[in-house]
Order: sequence, then structure tokens, then C-alpha cells
Amino acid sequence: MKVLITGAAGFIGSNLALRLLERGDSVIGIDNHNNYYDPALKEARLARHAKHPNYTHLRIDLADRKAIEVAFATHKPQRVVNLAAQAGVRYSIENPLAYIDSNIVGFAHILEGCRHNGVEHLVYASSSSVYGANTTMPFSVHHNVDHPLSLYAASKKANELMAHTYSHLYNLPTTGLRFFTVYGPWGRPDMALFKFTKAILAGEKIPVFNYGKHRRDFTYIDDIVEGVIRILDRPAPPNLAWSGAKPDPGSSSAPWRVYNIGNNSPVELMDFIAALENALGKNAEMEMLPLQSGDVPDTYADVTDLVEQFGCKPATSVEQGVSNFVDWYREYFTC
Repeated sequence: MKVLITGAAGFIGSNLALRLLERGDSVIGIDNHNNYYDPALKEARLARHAKHPNYTHLRIDLADRKAIEVAFATHKPQRVVNLAAQAGVRYSIENPLAYIDSNIVGFAHILEGCRHNGVEHLVYASSSSVYGANTTMPFSVHHNVDHPLSLYAASKKANELMAHTYSHLYNLPTTGLRFFTVYGPWGRPDMALFKFTKAILAGEKIPVFNYGKHRRDFTYIDDIVEGVIRILDRPAPPNLAWSGAKPDPGSSSAPWRVYNIGNNSPVELMDFIAALENALGKNAEMEMLPLQSGDVPDTYADVTDLVEQFGCKPATSVEQGVSNFVDWYREYFTC
């Protein structure tokens, strides 16, 4: 199978590319290598698969309409995984227009590429952030999600709506994946685990927001990739029982679906920090702070559909996942 992955030098994209190449697929990777965080980490991730004979890398931006058109027309991917996006809740408060360019305009270019080039299935990254002001736990794809708390979250919800339109109008199978707090080796430096590890090793205080009363459904990178691959391999079907009188938010009469990929086991932030302290063999100094604007106190994924339809249940414990990250961190930064 020929698969196009956007964000191929990113955390999830690079790991997905490796897995697909290992099983014999051909991969076309797209990444703009921007400086939202240290581009050297992106280059290091890319180096793991850049020389594979079945891998082709394109350094282009999703917002570059012509470049995306040429990429689709030249390489003719059968399936597409869109992971490229401007990430981060906090940054969306400071620089909202970056999210419009990448997450809205860029995603429209991907949809058009799929539409005009016979793509069999588009899988794209959504986010647990779309649940916004929802408080019913666990978060289910069958819940209404119309109250985002950041532009990042709103852009991801917009992606789901845009994809639905293309599924309805052009019969393009699309599947949105709501990822829950992805972590692990080769992760993003703007995420808490990376920041906390760096600060603790340097003897600096770590900022603990909401006074440590957060709960997060931390999901290990290998579990995320496994879920993506299983879903990629099965194009989204229409729900023949779907009714406009009682619309199900998680499916459609069009070939459109959304799924949660989370550990289904939220962890208290203080327990997460304890696991990190144990892996590092060093205690953290903490600065207790109030809840940040745009953030939510808890996330908790209902993965019933993922388990029942794909036989996939993320299960890596936080203790194991954090230990794996620390081992990688020590090796990467001492090389």
C-alpha cells in the first residue's frame, strides 16, 4: 500500500512511518520542519527512516496549495494520514492565526488532494481537546462536542466537520482520531513529560497547574500507532442505521467516523510526576499554580468503539511508558 503521511517528522508521524515501512508499505512523508520546537529533533526522528528504499520525503507546507496538489498528482497515494498541524493549546491563545493556516487551510488542501486523486481512505488527527466544556466522563464520540475552550480545539472540531462534508458530497471515506495526551520516546518538547524531565534533571522547579488536581488519560505512543494502523486498514463505512431525527455524533449516513484513542484509565497528575521521579531517581521541586486558561481539569477516553470494532485497547501503563521515555531521553541527550 502507498500511504501519504503529513507531519512525517513529527512525534506520531515518524513512529507511524517506521511501522508502515517495516510491514512493507511505501510511504510518502510531508513535513514543513517549522521551528515551533527544536527542528533538530525533527531531523533526528526523520533520520530513522529517511534512507529507507520505500520512503520519500517532501519538505513542503500544507498551506502551500500548489505544492500539495503536485504531491498528490505525482505520488498518487492510496491512503492518507494527516498528522501535520499546529499543535498546542497555550500557543493557540498567543498565536491563533497559525492554527487557521495549518489546521484549517492546510486541511482543506489535503481534502482536495484526496478528492481529486482517488484516495481510498483519509485518516486524520483530531484531539481530546474537542470535548472542551463537556464534563460527562468518560468522554464518548457519541457525545455532542460544540463547546471548545481553545482555538486549537475549535480547529480540530472544524476538521471533523470539513471531513464530514467531503464524505457526504464526494463519498470519500474519512476517519477522525481523537488522541488523548500522547507521550513516549521521541516526544514533543512542549509537552509536560519532556519539560518536567528537563527541569528535574536541572534541579529546577516544575510548574504544576490546577494545584496538581488534573487527571489525564496518558496514552503511550506505540498504542496510538497501533490504533492508527488498524483504522487506516479499514476505510470508514456509512452507518446504515443513522437517523437525522436522532443524529449520532460519532457516525453518519456518509462514510465518516470518529474514534477516541486513549488509555481509558486517567491518571492523577501527581501520580504521573511520582512515576517520573521514580524513573529518574530524583525528586521534583514543584510550584503549585492555578488552572491555565483554555485547559480542562480531566480527560478520560471511552474506547468502546475502538475495542469492539477493531479489537484494539491501549494498555501500556504510565510507569512503563514513563520509564521508556526516560531511558530514551538520557540516551538522546548524551549522544
